[in-house]
Amino acid sequence: MGAVKTAVTLDSEDGVWFRDGESLPVTARSAAATLARRLGLSSHRSAEIAIAVTEGATNLQRHAVDGAVLLRAVRSGELAGVEFLTVDSGPGIADVPAALVDGKSSAGTLGIGLGAVSRLADHFDLHSVPGRGTVMTAQFWPRTADGRAVVDSPGSFPAGGVTRPISGETVCGDAWAVRTVGGDEAGNSPAILVMLCDGLGHGPLAARASQAAVRAFHASRDLSPEGILGAVHLALRGTRGGAVAVARIEPAAGRVRYCGIGNVSGFLVSDDGRRALLSAPGIVGAHMRRLRTFEEPLQPHSALVMHSDGLTERWDHGSMPGLLRHAPLVMAGQLLREAGVRRDDASVVVIKGAW
Repeated sequence: MGAVKTAVTLDSEDGVWFRDGESLPVTARSAAATLARRLGLSSHRSAEIAIAVTEGATNLQRHAVDGAVLLRAVRSGELAGVEFLTVDSGPGIADVPAALVDGKSSAGTLGIGLGAVSRLADHFDLHSVPGRGTVMTAQFWPRTADGRAVVDSPGSFPAGGVTRPISGETVCGDAWAVRTVGGDEAGNSPAILVMLCDGLGHGPLAARASQAAVRAFHASRDLSPEGILGAVHLALRGTRGGAVAVARIEPAAGRVRYCGIGNVSGFLVSDDGRRALLSAPGIVGAHMRRLRTFEEPLQPHSALVMHSDGLTERWDHGSMPGLLRHAPLVMAGQLLREAGVRRDDASVVVIKGAW
């Protein structure tokens, strides 16, 4: 990361999930166009977004065994854009570069091809595991009248994550948040703070707890993991409480400091494997043991993964070749596809590329 003068914040935005079905392309297209117009994008840009989302949804519907489209708003300062994520289980794509060649489109789609989708998008990434499934993400921001981008380096922020509610619910009881602190014009890298909260149970009351955790995370003046977790503990009193973990990534020092209570999983992931980060038993907002922060070194080209128990820990990134080279959101989507369960809220956030 380069020098920063102001802090950057990023929160989970649940967005809307659309499950695979006969009406998926039509439903996703209509929702994408509506969202784009509501965010103030031009009619031309809104139409491009609708076309791209339809192509992605139609590919998913035609080829996937099971899949879904996530549609949500993204923001950069005062600007707003549209992001979509497709996650599917299915045959995968054996030759991704060929699939991105202009004009290459599977039968039954709009015929514009994934290459055209990538060109319409301001940020595009796709990762596929043959025989397992595919994850694709794209961001669309406003453009000038002559088609120039107005957002510098879209998709470059080193954090990405996703939440998905339990089947039958429309709100997710999990939430995550990221903020940067420090950094200066001399080029010293800022520290990155990450928090993930799994509100107890599911539905609106669990969501109320997790959103209280997000607010406390951003408001905390104590920027140590244990200090933030203590502030979240106070904020969750009177709610259901939850499982919470906080990480502080310090690229300049080459380390991550981690403090967690309850069933939030944390891992440092590299080509050499993964190292688990420890959490203690308890319920934040109700009762928890004396907080303890653990410190681990950061390996080059590694990633920090944090997820709720809506994902099992039985995932192996080594079985998804090349995953570490992709954007954080694509990594999060593949882990959700690989390890997510439908009987619980699920959330996963990935930090990479900052060290």
